[in-house]
Formats: sequence, structure tokens, C-alpha cells
Amino acid sequence: MKYKDYEIKKIAEAIWEIPRKGNMRVPARFYALESMLTQIIRDNALSQVVNVATLPGIQKYSMAMPDIHYGYGFPIGGVAAFDLENGIISPGGVGYDINCGVRFCRTNLFLKDIKSKIPEIVKGFYEFVPSGLGSHGAIKRLNQKEEEEVMLNGAKWVIEQGYGEESDLEATESFGRMKEANPDKVSQRARSRGLNQVGTLGSGNHFVEIGVIDEVYDQNLANEFSLAKDQIIVMVHSGSRGFGYQICDDYLHLMVGQLNKLPFSIPDRQLACTPFNSKLGSDYFQAMSCAANYAWANRQVLMSLANKAIQKALSISKSELGFQLIYDVCHNIAKVEKHKINGKEMELCVHRKGATRSFGPYQSELAERFQKTGQPVIVPGDMGTHSFLMVGTKQSMKETFGSCCHGAGRILSRSAAKRKFNFNQVKNQLQSQGIIVYSVQRNTLVEESPDTYKNVTEVVEAVSLAGLAKKVVRTRPLGVLKG
Repeated sequence: MKYKDYEIKKIAEAIWEIPRKGNMRVPARFYALESMLTQIIRDNALSQVVNVATLPGIQKYSMAMPDIHYGYGFPIGGVAAFDLENGIISPGGVGYDINCGVRFCRTNLFLKDIKSKIPEIVKGFYEFVPSGLGSHGAIKRLNQKEEEEVMLNGAKWVIEQGYGEESDLEATESFGRMKEANPDKVSQRARSRGLNQVGTLGSGNHFVEIGVIDEVYDQNLANEFSLAKDQIIVMVHSGSRGFGYQICDDYLHLMVGQLNKLPFSIPDRQLACTPFNSKLGSDYFQAMSCAANYAWANRQVLMSLANKAIQKALSISKSELGFQLIYDVCHNIAKVEKHKINGKEMELCVHRKGATRSFGPYQSELAERFQKTGQPVIVPGDMGTHSFLMVGTKQSMKETFGSCCHGAGRILSRSAAKRKFNFNQVKNQLQSQGIIVYSVQRNTLVEESPDTYKNVTEVVEAVSLAGLAKKVVRTRPLGVLKG
């Protein structure tokens, strides 16, 4: 099989590779069912996987998950790891919405108990959760000291303000905080944008969703997480909002301005990067870590608001609801991690853009409760289809630096969706499926129509066959709040 002038080889079930050619330093590897190849090739994102393979210090492969689609510089769904001495760091390998991510929460409720109350619950989300462009956060406007606390301490700081429980940190990737954060590396413009957005959903593909578990794949793992068929769950999807966007934008401009000083060339200006161990590389990493912490704080507040909205809508107590965070995973981030390369442990800067961490069992980075199970992995579909809770595997540690897919992946751009669909059409489609939807902005609902995404079941099947994650339960949406 060919892609442009490149050969595509099948390595194993759902694993494909473009061998090194030209300036590629490593092969390009991607994960997909054979039935997905036509769309992936048509999208042209494989050219970006090949481009990333030319960057200095890259290890093993330039990789892409089955939800791959065309992005800024790096493909969305891209994974790449670089050694710290000779490798680079790139804002395009992280994305504008730094630490966009998803939380998966269980409750004590079952569908039969609350089926008639779903409209009230979703209306409660709408009333409790600030959402849409320009929305102001649930936490009052921060002062400079408080904002720096968010940058430095992430989810921990907002828990101390009464949003959630200390135990939530164990169920949050990196315990809700990157220690490398340094507020001195964040611009005044980014700071001003972050003052009033902690506790805001935002727009685009961000959501709060109430759903029900409709399939259990692994009963033992489901028991470990206290999950059962017909149980009610909640998912929260948001990121670092305008704060993270501004940090990305600031450092992209700086890196583009220094491209002619690099000791190497890049095939695309959108791959603007700098050596990881340079001053600019260190500055970006520290600022990006501030945005990551901001995002964890933001999701922590949003989860707490969703919890309170359900309690109020159902007039039940906190203990009756039994709202508990199963896990929080981030999608757009660069992290320093230890991985084995040719049998030798190395520190690497792992970029995951539209990809999640999927660490297997007995990894020291995981809390005690996940040592046996492996890290939970959340793969949301779109607002009209299933979502999945999975766990990371030993195979993912060997194969993809402990990485997995992050969702369904777009097949239509937002502008194409607006040309093809209209608000009433999308809302009626969802209502016909029994899904209650609140959307702050009509355009958002159109842009996020289920028909703009790949089949998430196929995406999950691909990573399952490749051994990158193991299915635990499947959920279907009952009601969704969109920004």
C-alpha cells in the first residue's frame, strides 16, 4: 500500500508503518483498522506524522493513534518522544488547549431511579456550570497571588477552596500538578486571560455529560472501580481555556522568530521548536506546566459543580449521590518521563497531542489504587455515541511510551460541519435518540454534530487489538451540556 511516495507496511493487527525515507530519522507508525485507512489517507495527516519523524532527538517512531486528523504542525492523535540532550520541544506537539482532558466519575445512581429526571439534571448543569466563549469562572476573579497558586499547585489549590476532596488528587494524572511550573515564564497577557476562567467549560468540543454504563467488558476491573451495568456516570471535558491558548501563542511566536538560528531545518514552520535543554525550551516547558496545572484546577471545579447540580436536581445528599472521580486524563501535553529505549532507561520529553497517557500496571507514577489495574483511560465519543473507560497495559509501555487514543477524532472541520448541518437538524437527531442537550451557542452544537466524528467504536477496537489499552466499560449519553 502506498501513501504519496511512501510505502505503508502492515506490522501487526491494527499497526501500520511508513519506513524511514529521506530526512526521516525514525519510521512513522500509526494504529488503525484496515477499514479506517481510506479516510486516514484522505485526511493527509500522515504527512504530518512523517514530518515529525524528521525532528532531532526523536526516539523509536513518530506515532499517531486511530483518531488521527490534520492538526497544527503535529497531527491531532500524535505521539512523539525526544531525548533531553539532543531532542526538541514544540508547542505544535502539545496544541493550543494545553492539558485539555476528560474526567470520568461514578455515582451510586442507576438509570431506573432517575430516568425521568435527566432533563432537570442537564438543566442543572446549564445553571451551575459557566460555559461558552467569554464565560466567567465559578471562582471569583482571582488576584495575582491566587492565580499564581493555581499555576503552581493546580487541582490541590481549588480543593483547598472547597471544590472536591483530597482523594481526587490520587485519581488525577500527575496528581493534578506538574512540579516544573514557573509563573515567571508566563506573559502578562496570558495572566490577564486566566484571572476569571477557573471553573469555565468553554466552547468547542468541551462538555459535561451524564451517561449510563450499557456494557461491561471486564467484570473484575469494573468491580475494582465500583462500576456496574445501568449505573449513572458523569464525564467532564475541558482544558486551560484562554490562559493556555495564550501561552501556546506566545511561545510559538518566539520559536518561529528563532527558526533561522536552529542548527537543523524543519519541513514545516508549524513545527516550530527549540532544543529541550535550551533557555527557550526550558521557559516554554515551565509556562506550559503552569497551563497544565490551570487545566487540572479548572476540571476539578467543573466536576464539583456537576456534583452539586445533580444533588440539587434530585434533592439528595452528597452521600446518597456517591459522586466519585475514577480518573482524569489529559490530552495535550509534554511531560518528562522515564522509558526504556533498547533496554536502557532514558528520560524523554513525551509529546501527546490529542492522545492520552495509558500507563500499565505497577508504574511508580500511579497511585497505589491503580498499581494492580493500570491507569484508567477515558475515550469519549461524540455527544450522540458511546464512550469507553479502558485501562493502560504493559504493551503500551513497550509500544507507545504508554500512550493511547483520546476520542473519536474529527472527519469534518467545524466550517464544513456548519455548511452541511443546521442547529434544528442536529438537535432533533439527538432528541430522537433520547439525548437531552443544552448548548450555550447554537453554532457549537452544529460544529460538534455526531456525523463530524469517526466511529469511536472502531477507534477503540484498533487500540484494543494493538494492545495499547483494555476495555472495561462502555457508556451511552443521556444528557449533554455543550459550551
